[in-house]
Amino acid sequence: MDTQVRQKVVGIDVSKDTLAACHRVDEKAQHVEVENSKAGFKQLVRRCGSDSLYVMEATGIYYLQLAYYLVEQGARIVVVNPVIIKRYIQMHLGKGKSDRKDAQWIMRYGEQNQGVCWQPEEPVIVECRQLEQVIEQLIKQKTMIINSLEALERQPVVSALAVKSLKQTLKLLDKQVRQMEDKMVHALEAVFKIEMELLSSIPGIGRKTAGMLLLFAGGFRNMDNYRQLIAKAGLSPREYTSGTSIRGKVRITKMGGGLIRSKLFMCSFSAKKSNAACKALYERLVARGKNGKLALIAVCNKLLKQAFAIVKSGIPYQADFSKIKACKA
Repeated sequence: MDTQVRQKVVGIDVSKDTLAACHRVDEKAQHVEVENSKAGFKQLVRRCGSDSLYVMEATGIYYLQLAYYLVEQGARIVVVNPVIIKRYIQMHLGKGKSDRKDAQWIMRYGEQNQGVCWQPEEPVIVECRQLEQVIEQLIKQKTMIINSLEALERQPVVSALAVKSLKQTLKLLDKQVRQMEDKMVHALEAVFKIEMELLSSIPGIGRKTAGMLLLFAGGFRNMDNYRQLIAKAGLSPREYTSGTSIRGKVRITKMGGGLIRSKLFMCSFSAKKSNAACKALYERLVARGKNGKLALIAVCNKLLKQAFAIVKSGIPYQADFSKIKACKA
């Protein structure tokens, strides 16, 4: 990358309250620290310019307001997975850690690597992600209540009022989860009607799972191949071996997408019976001596491959899947 481009890269380490930025002025690294607020964003753009390429990590929700503001100002943005930055620093034997150092490493990464420019997602995706987060929290509360009920009912003396209260709470949580899931699915169907119908055509995937999958993939807008989808879901296989002495089991990465993984795993039980390609895959793996769980994980991967191919081709599920003109990597 030439000098002109390097001078326009701004690396930003984002935290809840502050932004530590680093950019080059006359080939020397200059640091800027501002608040993670609208006033801080204005300061940052005044110092670094709206024509710069801003590079930052996807740190929870704390980068989003800044990213939206920079897009409004006409700036280009690249949002990087924090794991990639961590590996980049390790590869260059970076030592010590501080916000300023991290910002400088992010700037260097941006100077040496061309990333895809970030664009805001559709408002319905952002709103439904918030609903999904609340649903996930409610489900965790349900699990806690169920565990408390089981523990309570095992005691020699049980309070009827305590049991009644927990059951009422559980009933209320169930109702809230159902209502929010329905609202989420209806909101997605209003904007992504075709995609939802295509995903729901896959045996094993119902409307709710189709909605969650569409949400997880961001409407499949920035997905170039099914491998990206599998990796994002944390379903890529990872082998642990070394020489002839270490022969570990092949496991999945589990680096993201816990909610969609659990949903797909539940769908895999139905898919291995009703989905022709998934059924054939499951039976083939079991016949080769693979354990049932590993075979079901393979079915989850197959469902994601089908979902990607079907949405990208616009052709609903067919039992003879080879007829579908899948998008190639």
